[in-house]
Amino acid sequence: MSQPNSATIRKPRTDERPLWNVDLALSGYPAILVAHDLKLFPLLAEKPRTLPEVCEALHIARRPAQALLSVCTALELVQVQDGRYALTLVAEDYLLESSPTYFGAILDFLINNYSVWSFENVKKAIVTDVPQGYGRGGEMFKSHDEQAELARTFTRAMHSTSMGAALAWPEVMNLTGQRLMLDIGGGSGAHCIGATLKWPDLHAVVFDTPPVCEVAQEFIARYGLQDRIRTQVGDMWNDLFPPADLHFYSMIYHDWTPEKCRFLTRKSFESLASGGRLMIHEMLYNDEKTGPFPVAASSINMLVWTEGEQYSGPELAEMLTEAGFIEVEVKPTFGYWSIVAGRKP
Repeated sequence: MSQPNSATIRKPRTDERPLWNVDLALSGYPAILVAHDLKLFPLLAEKPRTLPEVCEALHIARRPAQALLSVCTALELVQVQDGRYALTLVAEDYLLESSPTYFGAILDFLINNYSVWSFENVKKAIVTDVPQGYGRGGEMFKSHDEQAELARTFTRAMHSTSMGAALAWPEVMNLTGQRLMLDIGGGSGAHCIGATLKWPDLHAVVFDTPPVCEVAQEFIARYGLQDRIRTQVGDMWNDLFPPADLHFYSMIYHDWTPEKCRFLTRKSFESLASGGRLMIHEMLYNDEKTGPFPVAASSINMLVWTEGEQYSGPELAEMLTEAGFIEVEVKPTFGYWSIVAGRKP
C-alpha cells in the first residue's frame, strides 16, 4: 500500500480563518464582559494608563492584564497612545455610565444570564424549537413580584441597547405632521424620548405592562419630558390601542411568529385613522437572509429566548402591504437598524 504524499493529499482551497474566528471568539468575546465587570473602561476614562498602572489599579498580574487589553484593542474599544491605554470613541459613547447611550446594563444582563447561552441550551432550542430562557413573551412578564422585578431589570437592560438608535432614527425619518406617537411594547420609553427631543410638536405614549411603565416613568423624568410623554398600561394582544397617528414598534416583531406579527400589523391598521403611520424598528436580514452575521446571531438569540425570529425588509414590508398600508418603505437608520414604514390611506 503506497504512502500518501504531498501530491495525493488534497490541500485546502481556502485558509481556515472563519473557523478560527468561531473557535477564538468563544474565549475572546466573554473577556469584554470581564473587562466591564472589572471596571476597566471607567478606569481608562479617568486618564490613559500604562500596562503596569492597569495591573496595579485592577489588582491583576501582567499576563492577564495584557491579554485583556489586547482583546479590547483588537475590538477597537481601547487604543494605545505612547505606551498608554485609552478609550476609543466607541467606548466613550457606550461603555461609560455617564453617557446617555451607556450599554452597560445589557452587559450586566448577559453576565447574570450567561448560562442561558450554553451549548446545551442552544442545541436544545434548535432541536426542539422551544425557548430555553425567559423573554418578552415568556414567564418574565407574569404579574407576581419576582417576575415583575425581572421585567424591570430586563427593561433597563433593553434601554441600554436602545438609546443610541433612539437618538438616531428621528434624524432620518420625517415626522412632520405627526402629533401623537404610540410606542407599543415601548419598554423604557427610549424611542419616545428620542423622537420628542427631535420633533418638538410631537407627544408620545409608552404602552406596556405595569412594571415596565414604572421604569419608563423613571427615564421620562430623567429627561424632563413628563409633559410630553406619558405611559399607559395595556396588553397589546387584548386591549384597544389608545388614539394616536403614529404607531411604533421597536424590537417587538422579532419576539413573535409571523402570524402574530401579522395580527399586530392588522390591529394597528384598524386602529389608525386615515393618514396614520406605522413604523417597525428592527435589525433586518438582507433580502436573501444570508446575513449580516449579527442579525443571524440575533435570530439564534430569539430562538433561545422567545418564539420569534429576525425578519428581512421585504418580509416586514409584505406584512404592511397585506394589511393595507401604502407608501411602504424600508429605510436603514443607524448601525444595523432599519425602519419599515407605511401609511394608512
